[in-house]
Amino acid sequence: MRAETKSDVLKRLNYIEGHLQGVRRMVEEEKYCPEILKQTFAVRRAIEKLEAIILDGHLHTCAIDGIRDGRGDQVVSELLELYTLAHRS
Repeated sequence: MRAETKSDVLKRLNYIEGHLQGVRRMVEEEKYCPEILKQTFAVRRAIEKLEAIILDGHLHTCAIDGIRDGRGDQVVSELLELYTLAHRS
């Protein structure tokens, strides 16, 4: 993982952790359900953005290196597995 990507990922993880703690407090304080759900939707979007950043970094570094090193089949298999996991219902 590139240094700038790692830094961005760690910042986003801190944000997500803080946001989740806020959601927990809202549940403990018995806040109005739609308000809690709005916050969980925001957490989900933040996680999706985090995943996109990690995937982008992977595609521009590790995946390219793997293909250059002759591990193209492994790279494709890993990407297909990730795609399958991401699209499970």
